[in-house]
Amino acid sequence: MSETAPPDDDTLLVRVVRTGGIAGIRRQWQVRPAGRDADRWMALIDRCPWPAAPDRTPAPDRFVWDIRVRTPEGQRRCSLGERQLTGPWRELVDAVRQAAGRPSPDTG
Repeated sequence: MSETAPPDDDTLLVRVVRTGGIAGIRRQWQVRPAGRDADRWMALIDRCPWPAAPDRTPAPDRFVWDIRVRTPEGQRRCSLGERQLTGPWRELVDAVRQAAGRPSPDTG
């Protein structure tokens, strides 16, 4: 699932929110790459199959990953179940988590 809409500004923003699991605690990571670093991030983003994202299959006590990207060209969003988080999706989520470090509280 994907959506395209005008961004709030020209800043590249990648946000990952993980929900679910046994405790149901939400965690959020985000990065705002700029300059040359933005090109590397855009390559990661473009490798993800946004229009062909699999439907999220609910699974008890499993994580759900909400991936949101804002670029100067628009916005993209995808919600994946833990089992669908593979390939380029996993690479993007892992890169965001590594770059952001410790998760921040998600405010919604």
